[in-house]
Amino acid sequence: MFIDVWQHSFEQHAAEDAIIWHDLAYSFGWLGQQVEARQAWLHDQSIVAGMVVVLQADYSPQALALLLALIARGCIVVPLTPVSANMRLFTIAQAEILIVVNAEDQVQMQRLGKTAVHPLYTKLRKTRHPGLIIFSSGSSGESKAIVHDMLPMLEKYRQPGKRLRTIAFMLFDHIGGVNTMLYTLANGGCLVLLAERTPVQVARAIEIHQVDLLPTSPTFLNLMLLSESYKKYDFATLKLITYGTEPMPESTLKRLHILFPHISLRQTYGLSEVGILRAHSRSCDSLWVKVGGERFQTRVVDGILQIKAESAMLGYLNAPSPFTADGWFITGDRVQVEGDYMRILGRDSEMINVGGEKVYPIEVESVIQEMEEVEEVTVFGEHNPITGQIVCAQVRLRHSESTDRRQFTAVLKRHCRQHLPSYKVPVKVFISDEAQHSVRLKKKRKVLL
Repeated sequence: MFIDVWQHSFEQHAAEDAIIWHDLAYSFGWLGQQVEARQAWLHDQSIVAGMVVVLQADYSPQALALLLALIARGCIVVPLTPVSANMRLFTIAQAEILIVVNAEDQVQMQRLGKTAVHPLYTKLRKTRHPGLIIFSSGSSGESKAIVHDMLPMLEKYRQPGKRLRTIAFMLFDHIGGVNTMLYTLANGGCLVLLAERTPVQVARAIEIHQVDLLPTSPTFLNLMLLSESYKKYDFATLKLITYGTEPMPESTLKRLHILFPHISLRQTYGLSEVGILRAHSRSCDSLWVKVGGERFQTRVVDGILQIKAESAMLGYLNAPSPFTADGWFITGDRVQVEGDYMRILGRDSEMINVGGEKVYPIEVESVIQEMEEVEEVTVFGEHNPITGQIVCAQVRLRHSESTDRRQFTAVLKRHCRQHLPSYKVPVKVFISDEAQHSVRLKKKRKVLL
């Protein structure tokens, strides 16, 4: 049985909250019964080990019960949200079964009439291990289908962790979301499910459901600060905010630390291809972090972080293997190193080269984000025949309709010149009313003007 860790939680914490959904509590005893019932249902539907099953859902009691039941059954699970699910992804995954959990938590099943024959699936079926397929964001082309053997992933949940009431913030089909689900339930914690991922809804959930942990993104934390929703609700129970998925602006981190001195702020690091690494920040207001853990090795080659992990993916369904000959995954993240700590500067592909000088968008964004008028900012490079590239900034203003844009641009450049070398100061500033973050509450780096 692949979910014996969760079976222990079902029994030990039977009367306690496992899930909060639509402000209603569902106990571990109830969840355990649902997992057993869903395993019986899968048996009746002739859904067996090794089948490729798309689970199209957002967080809900039945979605969680089905996820655990599919793992226990030894299936290859493809979690997708209603927004991300489409026939192209079904085709790439060679999906055989589609299970849809709708907004009312009702379940429907459909056979897709396909047979999955990819060699990576053959490898999983020989071991009879459950599998997990996570799709990349596809921001730089077609989404890659990342294939995991779930057994190495599940092993880390055998080590006891903290029992926390946790908001399920990362999406249902995100590696961080899967990790949050499995970790929280394995340790007898409570998973607080959200109808909407807005600053107000998150702040309300923290107060109403006495949340201990908010795992989220720097983009969302910036939006929460701007909304000032934290002033309307009580964050007294909140012990820990973890942030990841993208670099954190230093200005945002320092402001959070000042506003919430009682809350521990901790950077996390993970990738869909290798899983979630343990991380330890030098301090709550520091961007320097140790990453690794007993099942992970790290090294830095030419300034780029590489990772070797027991939980690394088997490979892509629709792309060549990205691993080095000796088994290391090249993350593409450029880092600075100081002893055991590193600072993540951003994706190497996003670096701006101004006449041979390197500019990382996050350092310029952090400075611009200090300006009271700025709601969101995305810094990027534009080709220039003299310097190779120039720095550009796309800014979304808090009060766009009442701001003199020409005057604001002049003030922004003056502010940047006071805090940055001249080659990092934006040459062009574009004012846009469009949101600069995706449905995953992560900054959209692909700027279209």
